[in-house]
Amino acid sequence: MQRERLALVLLLMSVFMINYPLVNSFLEDSFQNPNVGFVERVVDGDTAIISNHSVRFLGINSPEKGEIGHDAAMDFLKSKIEKKNVTLVFGKDRMDLYGRELAYVFFNNENVNLESVKLGYSNVYFPNGKDPYYGNFADAWQDCLEKGMNLCNRSNDTCLSVEKWDTRNQVVILKNTCNYDLNITGWSVKDEGRKNYRFSDKSLLAGEEVSLVPSDWGKDYVWTETGDSIFVRDNFGKLVYWNTY
Repeated sequence: MQRERLALVLLLMSVFMINYPLVNSFLEDSFQNPNVGFVERVVDGDTAIISNHSVRFLGINSPEKGEIGHDAAMDFLKSKIEKKNVTLVFGKDRMDLYGRELAYVFFNNENVNLESVKLGYSNVYFPNGKDPYYGNFADAWQDCLEKGMNLCNRSNDTCLSVEKWDTRNQVVILKNTCNYDLNITGWSVKDEGRKNYRFSDKSLLAGEEVSLVPSDWGKDYVWTETGDSIFVRDNFGKLVYWNTY
């Protein structure tokens, strides 16, 4: 029996030495990229520090600091997952340009990212193309719109219309369809991500139009080829218009 144990140990050691690069890679992946982690701190409505890693939640984008809805989105995540263990499911791209891990975050078998959209704390966001989860997120956003929750809360103002949204030529044309002047100071036009144009001290005469091109955002482009959405909001952050492709 003693000889058999010794032989087994020697066999395992030889296998380990022969396959050390493979074993080492497995150990590095296991420790550096865990699928289960502890949420140490919520940074904002779509980012958290999980097991000492900065994790950007896939499929969603929440309002930036200073924007309407930021605090509500952040509070939702805090109450849901902060100081708790979660499961991470990574997408096709493991990291973003800022070095953050990209993941769907699950708590008690529930997709937290998806719930954030359904409750209107975030909008759908798939900048690198639609993945198998996209359909669920699109359905969640439609459910949110029907219920008018948070970011899906509709504006009472019906004068401003989007006359043209030409994603190929990167042009948006807005029009005041009412027979009186419309003050759109503080209103915004935004994509799925962080490109957010806000009107300052602006009124439209009855029937007047205003055009926006990427340079108004200070960008070379706004609407992505892989799919995007447009959000027009009034000065209270309520949704005036939304569309997607």
